[in-house]
Formats: sequence, structure tokens, C-alpha cells
Amino acid sequence: MSILGLSELVQALRRVDAFATVTQALKAGQSGTIDGAWGSSCALTAAAVAEEAPGQVLIVLPRISDVDDFGADLVSAMPGTPVVVFPAWESLPKDRSVADPIYGARLRMLQEMESTTPPRVIVTSMAALLHPVPTRKSLSAATRTIKLGQTLETEEFLSWLVERGFERTPTIERPGEFSIHGGIIDIFTPEAIDPVRIELFGDEVDSIRTFDVESQRKVDTLNETTITAIGGGSQSDEETSGKRKSSKSTKPKSEDSPTSPDIPDDGECFVERLGAKAWVVLVDLNDLVEEGRHYLQRLDDPKGLYRVESVLAKTTKHPSVTLSALMGASAETTCHLQVESLERLAGPKSEVLQELAGIVGRDESVVIACHNEGERQRMGELLAQTVPDLVPRVSLCIGTVTRGYRLVTQQVVVISDNELFDRVEVRRTAARKKRLESRAIDSFLDLKEGDLIVHLSHGIGRFRGMQVLDREGGQEEHLVLEFRDGVKIFVPASLINLVQKYVGATKSAPTLSKVGGTAWASSKKKVAAAVADMASDMLRLQAQRELMPGVSYPPDTRLQKEFEAAFPYTETDDQVRAIDDAKIDLEKSRPMDRLICGDVGFGKTEIAIRTAFKVVDSGRQVAILVPTTVLAEQHYRTFCNRFAEFPISIEVMSRFRSKKEQQEVLERMEAGAVDIVIGTHRLVQPDVKFRDLGLLVIDEEQRFGVGHKEMLKRLRLAVDVLTLSATPIPRTLYLSLMGM
Repeated sequence: MSILGLSELVQALRRVDAFATVTQALKAGQSGTIDGAWGSSCALTAAAVAEEAPGQVLIVLPRISDVDDFGADLVSAMPGTPVVVFPAWESLPKDRSVADPIYGARLRMLQEMESTTPPRVIVTSMAALLHPVPTRKSLSAATRTIKLGQTLETEEFLSWLVERGFERTPTIERPGEFSIHGGIIDIFTPEAIDPVRIELFGDEVDSIRTFDVESQRKVDTLNETTITAIGGGSQSDEETSGKRKSSKSTKPKSEDSPTSPDIPDDGECFVERLGAKAWVVLVDLNDLVEEGRHYLQRLDDPKGLYRVESVLAKTTKHPSVTLSALMGASAETTCHLQVESLERLAGPKSEVLQELAGIVGRDESVVIACHNEGERQRMGELLAQTVPDLVPRVSLCIGTVTRGYRLVTQQVVVISDNELFDRVEVRRTAARKKRLESRAIDSFLDLKEGDLIVHLSHGIGRFRGMQVLDREGGQEEHLVLEFRDGVKIFVPASLINLVQKYVGATKSAPTLSKVGGTAWASSKKKVAAAVADMASDMLRLQAQRELMPGVSYPPDTRLQKEFEAAFPYTETDDQVRAIDDAKIDLEKSRPMDRLICGDVGFGKTEIAIRTAFKVVDSGRQVAILVPTTVLAEQHYRTFCNRFAEFPISIEVMSRFRSKKEQQEVLERMEAGAVDIVIGTHRLVQPDVKFRDLGLLVIDEEQRFGVGHKEMLKRLRLAVDVLTLSATPIPRTLYLSLMGM
């Protein structure tokens, strides 16, 4: 295989004579036009322009929906160069709030523009530029810097936050909120990635740190922090809202407003925040104008927004280049690219690589952008097995190409694995990765007055708030816990690990424990004995499974790889790891017993589907056990869609099927004519028999009772078991964490 990649194509484009002529015109302060930029070659061209630019590059797209795909293509074409997005609202929010994520992202961008290392390449839409942003002066006036050791007037500071749209809450969870507990002030500003915690000693700032809003753990220690709070509803806001107050402007009448001169004195166009050496790239000028006008027409009240013509006039104050797909007449310096769009590959997924080989010319090479390293390896194997003659002319790289294209002059066809296999890439926001850490009640913020609690030594009580008490010559906050007969115990905040929130198994409220009594100790002993008995049974069962000879499945076949390549989304890192771990278990000589734990919508079903395919591909049967009929039907449709192009028989057993239909399915299962059966509790009845059951998948295992699980023990001894759950019962989770 060759080593040609997307970044090498950018350099090849820069060496085109006509392209160099356009960039020379831009460096001379003039404008230019580049046409013929089809599909994702438009982003490739923009990357080549950015490589030549002496300063910042602003790329303006017609539609808001274009921004993410274009940005992803751009990142792949120029690795190592940060690419940032300046976002826009699809429609104006009726009640603009500082908690609005678009508002926060725009504010964060403005702050980055004023930093020592402003963003080099910015991708935005025409709609984003129609909204004014605050001037440097108004932004500075709305920002306060808090430093270690300074005196902070708490009441005045909190009033300042409230006046500017911040909301006071018991515990902060999202931007635009703040809370205060004693000498601790937590603030989550709209543009921040993490909230900040300010601790006071009297009126003096004693410490400043950022912390994770999920785990409450410290992220970083700071010497100072800046708090930006631009008002929540005035026209001096970072953005004007859909409902605007009527006011007379002191500005002379201008063309900036679409209907009236309503641009605030302290607002300006984002283009005006660019550096002096910035270039502007306008993608499809006609579409920019048309989409911008449609955006304004959709708004109930577009007052306070710029006109499209006004924004374009501001962009042309910088050297600008227009990119378009179609060739057109222009008086500017022009470069005509020889780029062709690719026809959609419409054949069966199993034949798509042969179809690709058919459209590639004899002297052409191919660049295939794969979405991760694992897919690149699988693609290399599939090419070698399917079209070995094409392999020497194929280059596999990691990146994104939303729409494939052919560079005629360079004799290169560029396409992505997602486009090849007709997949839709799902991109998750990368603004920040949540650190999912479990935590005990390490902060009294988790408790509210009146909540039931469990004290390790005294039992069930009720939380009655916090109280500062003298202790060993100093003062310390204590949790006030109330037990039976009104007895109160004061627990120092430093020993909060002794206290947990009460989680009951029934809806009725429990009886508070008696301090000093023996009932709590007796209850703990009984539970410990019951747990010991249960553990003994589970250990015996696990020991039997360990001794049972299992089926060792072979490594992935070509059919398995083709099946996985047909997945219409991009796998998450966790999904890939879980799939690989399940396959390793299947290839071992002892039965698998694996728990897949993840929230709804995070891809547990796809893990089960791929595991099931591996088992069926080896000639054995799979049973999918679900708690409800509705879920059985949903899984049935999902499995049928995924297995549609493969000769695999799938059936469902539920009350939606008549007794006659169920009997027919049972007979086919026993004869081995059914590969995968999906069903409710009906699958654990005595009359259900399989010819060669290899895998049992239990979905939402927490919804099955003890009786059903006892019946499953017969199966657990002999087959591989994959358990799926968003909320596994403690026993299942504990066994999984212990490696059992």
C-alpha cells in the first residue's frame, strides 16, 4: 500500500500553479476565487489556503448544519493545527439564559480571541455572523478578576451575579449557576469547562480551584480566576434575544440592521475581532447570501441583527477567497480545480470494494480515510481478501472525508470507509470528556435537610442540617443526625464517610433506629449471614462453571469483518474495548460470564449483536432474554436490520405470537433451523429446547426475579453468558468487579 494521506494532498494542491497565483493575490491584499471544489475537496482547499495564510483564517459556510462536517474534514486535512467552531442558534431562544450552551461557546471563543494564542483557523456559518458580539470594552466591563488574598465583598459580588442572569442553586450542575455554603462560593460561568470554587477566610480569598461538576474532585489550583457575567436580558448582551426591548439608538441610521438601526452601541460583528493579517474564506457565495436571508426571514423579530450584505462588506475588508463547486466568470484572480464528484456506491455491502475497484482508473491511486485505527486494520484485511490487485494503489489513513471526490490532475480518488459502507458517522462533542468517577457522599452538598441517612454504627436516622461546633480549640462543621426519640448525634464533616444516603427497597418510610439499642447490630448480623449463604451458592455455581469445558471459538472470519464494517455508526472507545473483551472470552476454552454495563443509548445492543454473530458464524445458536414484550419486538427489528444481508434465521417468542406460531418456532429451534431467538420469560419455560445453544444474552438483568435466575442456572453451567444492564443489581456488579 502507498503512504499518501490527506495532508500530502494539501501540499500537492499548494503546488498547483493557479492555486499559487490566488494565494499570491491574497498576500497582496486582493481577493480571489477557486472553483471546482466538489464534496470534501472544499475543506481540502480551505486547508491549503490556511497553510499559506500569514495570520488567522475565518471560513464562512452557508448553513449551520455544514459546520461540523466541514470542521471534521478540515481537522483531518491539517493535523496539528487547532480548528475551532464559532456557533450559531438554529432559531433565537425566546428566553435567552446564561446557561445556554451556544451563548457559552460564543463567549469562550471571544475570550480565546483575546488570549496570547488566539485560534488559528475558525469555522462558522453566515447565521453566526449575523448576531452581534460585545465589544472588547463591554466584555472587559463585565469581567471581574478574583485573586488569592484579596478582600471580596460577598453580598455585593453575589448581587452582581444575580443582576447578570446567574441563578443561585443549592448545588451547581450547569453553566449560569452559583451556590454558597458558609465560606465556599461555587460558580459555573457560561464559557467555562469546569466550575470554580472560591473559599473565603472571613472576607479574604483563601483558595481558588476548579473542580469536576460530576465527581466534585479538584481539577486545578489557581492563583486567580476571571468571572465574566454579561447581563441576561439587556441589549448589551453577547447576543440579542428573540424578544427585544424597544429603545432609541444614538447611532446614526446605517445599513447594518435588516429592518432598522438596532445594533447596540456596545456590539459589533465577529469579523471585526479578527487580527489585522486575517484571511476570510467564503464557501459558495450565492448560497451564503441566500441562506443568510432565509435565516433572517425565519425570525419573528430580526431587529438587532446584521444584514447579510453588511456582514459580507466587513469580510471583504480582509483578503478573501471564494470557494465554489461550479465554475463561474470572475474578474478576480481565479483557480479552476479539476475535481469530480464520486457516484454513490449503491451495490451490496459485500461487493462494495469490487465496485470501488471498478470506478478507479488504471493509473489512479486511492486514499481511504478510516475513522479509527481498528477500522484501518480491518479495511486493509478486507482489501487484501477482496481486491488484492488494487491494494498497491491504496493508501489507508485515519481521518474524515464526508463526501468523496476525485482529484483529476493528481489522479487520486479520495473516499471514507463510512461512505464506502453507507454509514453515518455520529460525532460526539469533544468539548470535554466527562471523568466518570464514583464517589461517596464526600460533600454535604449531596444531602438536603430531612433526607434519611444510614450511619455505619447507629443505623437509620434523619439529616437535620449543618452546625458549626467548637472542637479541639477550633471550629468545625458537623452533620446533625436525628434518631429515634429525638436523639441527635453530631458527626464532624471530616468523618462524613460514616454516613450514607438511605436507599430503601420499599416505598414506605423506615423506622428510625434507636441509639444504643441492639436492633441495628442484630440486623447487620442477619444480613451478613444471608449474604454469606448467597455467596456460598454463587461460589459453588462459579466453581462448577470454571470446571465445565467450554467451546473455544475461532478468530474473526472474513464474514465477521464484513458484518462489523456494515455498522452504520462510529464505535466509541468503550464499545470497541467491550467487543474485543467479549471476543477474547469466546475464544477461551471456558464459558464466558461477562457484564456489559452502560447507560441507555450508549451501544450495548451492538456489542451483543457482534458477539451473537461470532457464535452463529461458528454454527451455534443464540438466545436473547428480555424482560418485556415491547423490548423483544424492538430487539427483533434491530437484529433483523443488522443481519439483513446475511443468511441468518431470527425469530421472536412473546405474547404477540400465537400459540401455533410459538410451537412452530420451538420445533425449529430444537431442529437447529433458528440461529437467534429473542424472547421474554417464555424462553425459560421447561418446553424450550435448543439443538446447540452457544450464547445466552440477558438484557436488563435487574428486572428478572430470583426465580427466573434460578431457572437460568441450568443454562449458565454450559453456555456463554453476556449480561446487559444500565443499572445492574449490586450482586451482579460486585461479581463483575471481583472478576467472578
